[in-house]
Amino acid sequence: MKDVYQVIQKVMLTEKGNRLSETENKYVFNVKPTANKAEIKQAVEELFKVKVTAVNTMKRLGKNKRERTASSGRTAGWKRAVVTLAEGSKIDFV
Repeated sequence: MKDVYQVIQKVMLTEKGNRLSETENKYVFNVKPTANKAEIKQAVEELFKVKVTAVNTMKRLGKNKRERTASSGRTAGWKRAVVTLAEGSKIDFV
């Protein structure tokens, strides 16, 4: 098992993430692109001491960026995980 701090890179505090956490008890994390669902579940349970019922993941492509010259590039892609917690479990980020 990888280190939990390598699997979970950061918590994504966005409007959609806040709405999901308030209404559906789901939390959004930016995770390492090579992490699988089992590793994400184990890392969240160990790090926040909660019970996880489901993990959904999605890979997000980086955006195309262009400079004023003819050169262009792409920003880095990332992997996002939406973690559903068991009833009665909650993560407090404050």
